[in-house]
Amino acid sequence: MTRLSVEMLAADAPEPITSAGHAQLGIAVLAGIAVIVLLITKFKLHAFLSLTIGSLALGAIAGAPLDKVLLSFSAGLGSTVAGVGVLIALGAILGKMLADSGGADQIVDTILDRAGGRSMPWAMVLIASVIGLPLFFEVGIVLLIPVVLMVAKRGNYSLMRIGIPALAGLSVMHGLVPPHPGPLVAIDAVKADLGITLALGVLVAIPTVIIAGPVFSKYAARWVDVPAPENMIPQRASDDLDRRPGFGATLFTVLLPVILMLAKALVDIVVDDPENLVQRIFDVIGAPMIALLASVLVGIFTLLRPAGFSKERISPLVEKGLMPIAGILLIVGAGGGFKQTLIDSGVGRMVLEISENWSIPALLLAWLIAVAIRLATGSATVATVSAAGLVAPLAADMSSTHTALLVLAIGAGSLFLSHVNDAGFWLVKEYFGLSVGQNLKTWSVMECIISVVAGGIVLLLSLVI
Repeated sequence: MTRLSVEMLAADAPEPITSAGHAQLGIAVLAGIAVIVLLITKFKLHAFLSLTIGSLALGAIAGAPLDKVLLSFSAGLGSTVAGVGVLIALGAILGKMLADSGGADQIVDTILDRAGGRSMPWAMVLIASVIGLPLFFEVGIVLLIPVVLMVAKRGNYSLMRIGIPALAGLSVMHGLVPPHPGPLVAIDAVKADLGITLALGVLVAIPTVIIAGPVFSKYAARWVDVPAPENMIPQRASDDLDRRPGFGATLFTVLLPVILMLAKALVDIVVDDPENLVQRIFDVIGAPMIALLASVLVGIFTLLRPAGFSKERISPLVEKGLMPIAGILLIVGAGGGFKQTLIDSGVGRMVLEISENWSIPALLLAWLIAVAIRLATGSATVATVSAAGLVAPLAADMSSTHTALLVLAIGAGSLFLSHVNDAGFWLVKEYFGLSVGQNLKTWSVMECIISVVAGGIVLLLSLVI
């Protein structure tokens, strides 16, 4: 990015709510992030409250009037929830339908019936990647843990040889592929094209999940050779069902949003005429909200009805699917408020100028910022929304493909080194019956591999597209 382009972007940017210099703004950013980290890690305060207080601290230390800080935070929260809230809700409903109807179990069992021996780790990474598309990470773990433990026990496999590929598939989908909350928030923050981001995210995800899953699991199984814990095999959803949906119908329902969004991106590239009727049609049906809504409506007939769900059971199911995401929506919204406070305080402009003066590639800077916040807070979502707010101004001078790669760089950085301040770390440890040291050598190393490999592929892609 040239100095001239930086000056042009700075001229177009809104007037900051404070006249603080770079030094004061830098101190304000560090203090704001430090407040968030301290409240989350030391005082165990919910991330929503921590982000809210951190935003106010940032604005106050930057010397901005408190009323303007509140307006910035509220505007950011509102625009973020408006942009991604419905998508997160629809994704949660689809995930609940997939789990309760037995559709997820149907996909798992069908693939496992066709796999065995050396192909089992590859089958597990395939299952986790497909199941992980519409599900939040924690829900995916709860769904797949019974399968991982049963396969490891019945096939006499090392738990790590089966478990690591499954965890890698879920983690990569969570960090790199919309409609997961992290990528969606980053897309909204940097104004990236969702279809292009989705296509490039899948492209980056495939080699990443292979290296971090089946390949790394060979070494993880040697480092930590533990059996599947007998007491941790929970009951599967479909165990209480008389019947469940077919494999083909379930797979079609899960992949329908991806198909529609990728189709829109392809038509936009091939036709490239906003007035063209075909492009206008695909712009509607490939819009994220319509694509996910279509999948939910289709799921009523392909998932719930075949599983024997009556009309009276559909509404309670939707309600149960929405309840767990209240906290996620609040965190995402507060992250958007923090992002807007950063931008309105002039921090975004400062990062823009520092990036140009220090000659740091924007994608590498985004990855490093996300890594730092992830290490400090333990939350991939907090890392994503905070990093996206800091580097959003860098996207103004980028092409649509490089803006999408910026989102993926942030997502890759947000997955780096899960450790003791991450809830996911303890979830994996307890389900697999590992010690802290064993979990660090397997799960934590796997997360580092995902972050570094995905970040490296993003940088390589930026050189050729």
